[in-house]
Amino acid sequence: MTSPHATAVAHPNLALIKYWGKRDHDLVLPCTGSLSLTLDVFPTRTSVRLDPELTNDRLILNEEEVTGNALERVRSFLDIVRERSGQAAYAHVESRNSVPTGAGLASSASGFAALATAASSAYGLPTDSTALSRLARRGSGSACRSVIADLAVWHAGDGEGHAADATSYAEQVPGPRLAMVIAVVSAAQKSISSRVAMKLTAESSPFFDGWVSGTTADLDDMQTALTAGDYTRVGELTESNALRMHAAINGTRPAIRYLAPTSVALFDAAAELREDGLEVYATADAGPNVAILCREDDLERTRAAFAVRFPDLDLIAARSGPGAYLTEGE
Repeated sequence: MTSPHATAVAHPNLALIKYWGKRDHDLVLPCTGSLSLTLDVFPTRTSVRLDPELTNDRLILNEEEVTGNALERVRSFLDIVRERSGQAAYAHVESRNSVPTGAGLASSASGFAALATAASSAYGLPTDSTALSRLARRGSGSACRSVIADLAVWHAGDGEGHAADATSYAEQVPGPRLAMVIAVVSAAQKSISSRVAMKLTAESSPFFDGWVSGTTADLDDMQTALTAGDYTRVGELTESNALRMHAAINGTRPAIRYLAPTSVALFDAAAELREDGLEVYATADAGPNVAILCREDDLERTRAAFAVRFPDLDLIAARSGPGAYLTEGE
């Protein structure tokens, strides 16, 4: 029996091999596969309650009612859920997001992973990880990876259109125990969203084709390195793939620059620490904040090393986290 109410929790993920570019915007099919680490910090908790009295969906985010584009994005996602479930009821959605929204810290990933999980339960859709991952992808591409615990690979999908839709999902992959220190350079919302910047990069950056071909090779290499437990190669690929993504973004016309001077200094500090014997690597999604990849056993040492060099930054220690899950309560 369909539950009229469900609550789910999901966490953000940070990509080791980045997702940047769609080949199908409606179905949110990526140009390449990607691979990420789900974290144990910044959870999003989302409740979905079906209400036959509503004349449209309502969204409450962090105790404030949301209107405009953000609401329309959620409504469009719930339209997909309604179409698949055969139920017409609108929903009251209440979400609490502990990651700064729009700051390049994967808030949309945790948000839509939690929404997909809660909505699927409330509307009576399948809640296995493959089904949830495919559905979450329609809200935000990277959300499909936040459905999955620990290390997750997002398959680009075979072919095009609805045939690819069925095979574009995330699943867990084995690997060494990894952790990250998140350096919050800025919690402000980005001036250009990832969706807009991704489209502009594909349309105008002369480096985009090279980014796509290089990332396909990087993903194969990364999966080989993870299986072998080759942390050094994992780190090298993580850092180089991030820098190539930002190079492609910088090549847009007009240029988009997400990395701030402090972001670059964090990358430089990672290189200096490697020379001093602490093997850490830097990465950054579409924003100024930087994640420092390390072995799980080196997490506290890594945070301490960056705290000395960047005493004014908020440095958050994060280990691998769980996949999206259903829970009780509002």
